Amino acid sequence: MSLQTQPAPQVPAQEGGRLTLPIQTGMDEDIRALVARLGADAVRNSDGTELPGIVSELATKVYSTYFVGRGDNAWADAHPEEATRIFLMSDRVTATADGPVSIDLLASWFADQVQPDTGCDVSRWWQAHDRTTGQELPAQAWSIGADGRTVTVHDALAGHVYTVSFLATQIWDPTQMYNYLTNGWADDPSRAREKPFDVRHTATWAHVRSHLSTWLAEHPEVDVVRFTTFFYHFTLVYGSDATERYVDWFGYSASVSVPALEAFEEEYGYRLTAEDFVDAGYYNSPFRVPTRAFRDWIDFQQRFVSSRVRELTEAVHARGKEAMMFLGDNWIGAEPYGKYFATTGIDAVVGSVGSGATCRMIADIPHVRYTEGRFLPYFFPDVFHPGGDPVTEANRSWLEARRAIVRSPLDRIGYGGYLSLAVEHPDFIDRIEQIIAEFRSIHERSGGRRPLTPGFKVAVINSWGRLRSWMSHMVAHALWYRQAYTYLGVLEALSGLPLDVEFLSFDDVRAGIPQDVKVLICAGAEGTAFSGGEQWAEADLVAAVSSFVAAGGGLIGVGAPSAHPAHGVTFQLADVLGVDREIGWGLSTRRPRPDVQEHFISQDLTGGFDDGEGTPDVIVTSPTTRVLDAADGQVRLAVNELGRGRAVYATGLPYCAQNSRILHRAVFWAAGQEEDFSRWAALDPRVEVAAYPDGRTTLVINNAPEPVTTTVPTPQGPRTVRLEEGGYQWLTAPAQ
Repeated sequence: MSLQTQPAPQVPAQEGGRLTLPIQTGMDEDIRALVARLGADAVRNSDGTELPGIVSELATKVYSTYFVGRGDNAWADAHPEEATRIFLMSDRVTATADGPVSIDLLASWFADQVQPDTGCDVSRWWQAHDRTTGQELPAQAWSIGADGRTVTVHDALAGHVYTVSFLATQIWDPTQMYNYLTNGWADDPSRAREKPFDVRHTATWAHVRSHLSTWLAEHPEVDVVRFTTFFYHFTLVYGSDATERYVDWFGYSASVSVPALEAFEEEYGYRLTAEDFVDAGYYNSPFRVPTRAFRDWIDFQQRFVSSRVRELTEAVHARGKEAMMFLGDNWIGAEPYGKYFATTGIDAVVGSVGSGATCRMIADIPHVRYTEGRFLPYFFPDVFHPGGDPVTEANRSWLEARRAIVRSPLDRIGYGGYLSLAVEHPDFIDRIEQIIAEFRSIHERSGGRRPLTPGFKVAVINSWGRLRSWMSHMVAHALWYRQAYTYLGVLEALSGLPLDVEFLSFDDVRAGIPQDVKVLICAGAEGTAFSGGEQWAEADLVAAVSSFVAAGGGLIGVGAPSAHPAHGVTFQLADVLGVDREIGWGLSTRRPRPDVQEHFISQDLTGGFDDGEGTPDVIVTSPTTRVLDAADGQVRLAVNELGRGRAVYATGLPYCAQNSRILHRAVFWAAGQEEDFSRWAALDPRVEVAAYPDGRTTLVINNAPEPVTTTVPTPQGPRTVRLEEGGYQWLTAPAQ
């Protein structure tokens, strides 16, 4: 049977679709031309733009952004007591002598965004701490000055460090503030600083419901209400220099209010404090092993938000419209992998695609009819300016996301921002026309189906589990961080590999690893929620993973898996992994130098193993350990066997084609299926292959910025292909 290479189809505009285009007033002819050229079947406005009068003639669907908790300053000004709140901590101030110490609460916070809430019961909801001793100070030991922002600790001790954790009122919505400052809206008198308000308050909730009903009646042209998003913004707080100071895309510190805190206490039987949210200044970041109080608050708020969202979606559906949620901005409590999301009735989710992992985060969302990815770059002046290079960012974004789209197809793609900026870059319009055609080709030729996988699951284990599916090691959405990229690379690689991936919490592991899971992956820095930290002090967790491997399962550890120094080892799974980290306690013990061996996993390793930041001082602990890569006498890549199972260890795994191949091989070896590997991988690691269930269709993609010729597997046998830079080919066997 012969194979015929078919070029990517050029999709005529009338056969387009699956594309949402941002539009705005004042450029009607450009809009008409672009809608026709790109084949857009939906249009949308963005934060700060309005839909033009021609909108109804342009496309099948009209999206309109809708802000539930902001954009109505008349209401916010009339009900300042119902503004959203946030818990913040002051700077750490050291007492230089015994006696009073003054602390300026806003010394490092943006006073245009937040103000201390002195109208609440300060003795109940604020706290002062001696951080040197770790003790809370009694309320009578400190007082607030007349300015409402200065706190005096009356009897401070010399050399001790003091902080104040306080409830603050949010007087500027963080996303609108970001857009306002980024785009220079201060020079535009029509741009108001939008103030957020909290639906926990009965009057505000009634107003929100009434406002939505009126808006729906007044906008018959809108088909899709794009909630951007709901009630509580992720933690985004600017510093006194008007730039980002603290950003946590998963942060719940800004979801607080006195009514909510009182309702929590009544339901759970214990009181939350400011410290439960500020967490000594870490603010319960996703890298922290979550406390019981924080877990309870997340569950509490998710139930509340989901119930309120349900009421909004029912109102939208009653008008014959669809409800879409933007995965960002005010998404706290509406997490799509949470236990209650299915009850919201949301029809679709759209999110920003910044990588393969973020693409899978959107595409894998359950309980919705369709998903949509908003591709980069956003049409903002930080990229679209004279001399700017939006094409380069578009290419990077597409090549990273395409791997994930092949494995888990998005239903739609789109862009956001100001179309008036994009049209000033005709080379960018040319490039996105090509990207859109390629996306349609993938969807149409695959029929929206996922390609084949080997038949077993890989489970990423950490403290968060399914709740943070594809979101591990993120701080601010898809941004690069030096301390995290070596671990986020694991997810990035997995996002485009032909594997079934799920996410398990350590509690899930204790309860019993699902039978269809063949390989566990634990990746993260020491002490974090991802590597597990203190949770590995619990013998039942160690025993569960060790028993899983001994019975024939696979384990892949990256960085500091199970790191918690105790019982003679740093890695509590050292006896499974065959390696441990030397933290200085065992320097008196002579260790043999690693003897590097060839192995199935390292067959594609050329030019040395890139472990990024890596994990220092990893040593061999077992005579059965085989070292696959080492540097300066330190292990960087190793394997071990325990009972009927296998384990793989890497000091770090930043994303690149070679490391993705190492992980791919590691999964197959750990699963005991290395003999089947050649059925799932091209000879060149830069090329990836997707075979579809019909047994005739294979998609080959080149992730490299240069042409590649390689051999790829197909259901009919190996095939040699040549791919242009970033190119792709469909290999189709004729029907019998």
